[in-house]
Amino acid sequence: MKYAILVGDGMSDYPMAELGGKTPLEVAKINNINEIAKYGVVGLVKTVPRGMKPASDIANLSILGYDPKTYYTGRGPLEAANIGIEISADEVAFRCNLVTVSNNIMADYSAGHITEKESGILMEYLDKNLGSERIKFHHGKSYRNLMVIKTRSADELNDLVKASCTPPHDISGKDISVYLPVGKGSEVLLKLMQESRKLLDQHEINKVRVDLKENPANMIWLWGQGTNPNMPSFKGMFGLDGAVISAVDLVNGIGRLVGLDIIQVPGATGYYDTNYEGKGQYAVNALKDKDFVFVHVEAPDEAGHNGDMRAKITAIENFDKYVVGAVWGFLKDTKDYRIMVLADHATPVSLKTHVSDPAPFVMAGSGIEHNGLDAYNENSAKSGKIIFKSGAALTEDFIKKI
Repeated sequence: MKYAILVGDGMSDYPMAELGGKTPLEVAKINNINEIAKYGVVGLVKTVPRGMKPASDIANLSILGYDPKTYYTGRGPLEAANIGIEISADEVAFRCNLVTVSNNIMADYSAGHITEKESGILMEYLDKNLGSERIKFHHGKSYRNLMVIKTRSADELNDLVKASCTPPHDISGKDISVYLPVGKGSEVLLKLMQESRKLLDQHEINKVRVDLKENPANMIWLWGQGTNPNMPSFKGMFGLDGAVISAVDLVNGIGRLVGLDIIQVPGATGYYDTNYEGKGQYAVNALKDKDFVFVHVEAPDEAGHNGDMRAKITAIENFDKYVVGAVWGFLKDTKDYRIMVLADHATPVSLKTHVSDPAPFVMAGSGIEHNGLDAYNENSAKSGKIIFKSGAALTEDFIKKI
């Protein structure tokens, strides 16, 4: 049996007046996903447990079959795992965005989707001038970077983990003073963030970006902290050898931690210009040798955060045509397979942030009976009256259902 889970990050949305009361999924041309619906089951899944934030790390951990309430310790250590940074028992890893702040407003959570080269230079500069024996800055990918703090005591570690930190993509266009870290462990974080503004303003890269009218990376934003998680292997949980394909460190980090192979696709950027076709072909190639593949595409989520309706529709259509189309075309010609397509969560264009509403899914293949729906979207999923209480329960049913 071959299994494929294909995730269009944040592609679920709310009805929009500009689309005649429909959602981007309802107006997008998604012939492949809708064809899967005609053979399988369409429903809803609660990927984010009650009381937890609707973040992509929590949602994708859930979709991979791991209960976030049991295994989630924070976003930082997941991303650290993917870039080869070992987190010791006395360390806390933070996501460290390079952001653009203008007049104390969060102008851009990604510093204009700063290039790999520029980001790498700035993170090295920060580590040299702001780092220390206990504080280290690490380059990740584009604006998505890391900072690791070695704590001096169990109390300090606990305070840092419990400090309240807000994701920068949740506060686009808002005054940052209301959303700065708070709590017992926040003092060191605030100091680092404030000092980063002075250092980054002086760097030649940002002077050039300003001259070119590009958003400068003029501040770091610390959030998503956590300690090293301990999770059982995917093969131990489900008996399958598999691979992950994603341009996002947190998804690849989860994969590494649970023993899945990480497949790097040339040109996969995690943005609108990602190599959709390459992801689809690499997924097909992976399925020729492995039992399972998990493919994650970030672009719809980025469009949601940017409030860009047209870009979101285009990203969904590219996901359907090049990723879903390639995998579905390969699997439906085999005898034993199961395929599932879903959003990990909704990122409504109107809100520019994640929400914890149940996400629509569709699955088809061996042993899965059609439930009478012929389209994949939010309204269709609601009408199916099938809802899984967790992503882990959905994936267990998808893989183990007889």
